[in-house]
Amino acid sequence: MKEGILLCGHGSRRKAAITSFKKLVSILQERYKEDYEVDYGFLEFNHPTYEAAVERMYLNGIRKIYALPVILFAGSHAKNDIPYELNTIQGYHKDLTITMGKHIGVNSFLLDLAVKRIQETETTLTAINRKKTCLVVVGRGTTDPDANSDVCKLTSMLWEGMGFGFATTAYSGTAYPKVDESLRMIEKLGFKRTIVIPFFFFTGVLLERIYSQVTAMDSVSDQEYVYTAPFGTDELLMKAFDERLGEAKTGTAYMNCQLCKYRKQVVGFTQDYGKEQVGHHLNVKGILFEEDEKPGEVKNSLGNRIKKVLGI
Repeated sequence: MKEGILLCGHGSRRKAAITSFKKLVSILQERYKEDYEVDYGFLEFNHPTYEAAVERMYLNGIRKIYALPVILFAGSHAKNDIPYELNTIQGYHKDLTITMGKHIGVNSFLLDLAVKRIQETETTLTAINRKKTCLVVVGRGTTDPDANSDVCKLTSMLWEGMGFGFATTAYSGTAYPKVDESLRMIEKLGFKRTIVIPFFFFTGVLLERIYSQVTAMDSVSDQEYVYTAPFGTDELLMKAFDERLGEAKTGTAYMNCQLCKYRKQVVGFTQDYGKEQVGHHLNVKGILFEEDEKPGEVKNSLGNRIKKVLGI
């Protein structure tokens, strides 16, 4: 019996972000088509929800699903929201098994892809010694120090591996320092150039804000501030998904529980120890009704136009 893969997205208010996500879905559908039925869902804003995606796979006869989070770092989405949703859905069908894979996290493919994006940006600029360049790695930022520390680890590896004069980590929100705060501090260090690499899959509200902040700093500074492209659907990222799928199949998709604030009393976050695993996206689940078409369907078909009018 054919097995299923559920790609677990977050959702976005930007149509371009959803278009990019669906491109990723199409690539992985083609990649895994011999052995798996690949579908997708969103935590918030967009359709289909995880529940709807699982239901259509179940109706197609799928009884074993590997859920792969399209999420870089293990904050509350990977630790709470997605497991909560999947556990709830699995309870609807006694003969259905959903196995959750690990988030992308710190791995060699992501590190290599970050190097590739930095080098692509450098080729468009006047050549200077990297010792005169500062690197800023931007993560999404969460209330979980474990997830934030993974961004810092990748920052350190890029700094040491590529020989930058200095490197630091910033966040698009929630965690400190935010991007604009980090850029103001870096300005005082006097580096000739600063390269900002956002650790994001696709465009969206947060990435647009990061780019705007970098551009604003570059416009008022005597130093040079530039940014890289997001990770997109690069083959290196596809290899990371291959790795996470393999782990899910063999039961080795381990999370880092040694420094998880929900399982250990981590300094500064002791109030979160032992919290119940509950999702927090119920109020915005699927509210934008943006599943205009499934990957591979003909856009603007009569059926899709009717769905859009009816809001389904």
